[in-house]
Amino acid sequence: MTEQTTIARTELGKGGPVVGIQGLGCMGMSDFYGDTDETAARETLDAALAAGVTLFDTADAYGRGANEEFLAPFVAAHRDEITLATKFAIERNDDPAYRGIRNDRAYIRQAVEGSLRRLGVDVIDLYYMHRRDPAVPFSESVGTMAELVQEGKVRHLGLSEVTGAELREAYAVHPIAALQSEWSLFSRDVERSAVGAAAELGVAFVPYSPLGRGFLTGAFTDAEAELSAGDVRRGQPRFTGENARANAALLAPVREIAAAHGVTAAQVALAWVQQRAAVHGLTVVPIPGTRRPGRLAENTAATRITLTAADLALLEPLASRVAGTRYPDMTFTSVPRES
Repeated sequence: MTEQTTIARTELGKGGPVVGIQGLGCMGMSDFYGDTDETAARETLDAALAAGVTLFDTADAYGRGANEEFLAPFVAAHRDEITLATKFAIERNDDPAYRGIRNDRAYIRQAVEGSLRRLGVDVIDLYYMHRRDPAVPFSESVGTMAELVQEGKVRHLGLSEVTGAELREAYAVHPIAALQSEWSLFSRDVERSAVGAAAELGVAFVPYSPLGRGFLTGAFTDAEAELSAGDVRRGQPRFTGENARANAALLAPVREIAAAHGVTAAQVALAWVQQRAAVHGLTVVPIPGTRRPGRLAENTAATRITLTAADLALLEPLASRVAGTRYPDMTFTSVPRES
């Protein structure tokens, strides 16, 4: 393996672990995006590690624990080489449509034990609160997470989908290594307050869905027409009907820039996230998800692409023109809580 074929490394927050500058989102290997070829998915995990990816991201909600169980053999084989991130807070049951949010002390205690067992580990490197329940004060939720650090069950803490004010409030209870929220060419809500707060506090930013759930790659243009019945994107407003058609038209400058650089649209989108974070003086580790080794190689190669000022100017207005919200119910995000 040559230096040119592996990605660079960075510190994940002040005092956090040193990881590759791109991670791997593992959710789709077990849930939400239709059937998975398990052999290809396992090959993707190996390809990621070989490419220098060391941050592997899962959650107890993905497949109701199935994704953690899927990762367990890989984790066991490479425990000292990887940084393992998982999450709690999204409660699921036998109703496929049900999503609850719990941040209370008893639930956190129950959740961490379940994740440790399914992953087959004694300690979780990075433990996120997946979603915030504003009714539970950070003194209880982050305070409980801090106890897990003191007890040696967790090494570092993270939050997902919180505002800048919430990040500061949580950080006052215990240092936060990483903030994970959606950030892409089509989703820039986090730039209102969360990005600035993370930069100020030295918290690393971990963008999920930096490829717009595949839409920015051109892999599909209308979820209802092109994706399988079990694919969650069929129910997301940006990817269906008139919204999908309008948003597909916005990708023209992405394709233009990709052609000029001799790269793919996916690589342009990932390079944009890296460079946008640099504008804010922020450490960023995007976690694009994939189940195929070929896509993994394409994604990691994007870390070596530099977009020009003219490229960035062409891409700047896209998010403001996107039709439709990220989720049918945006109360599961930080957006309604932004001041």
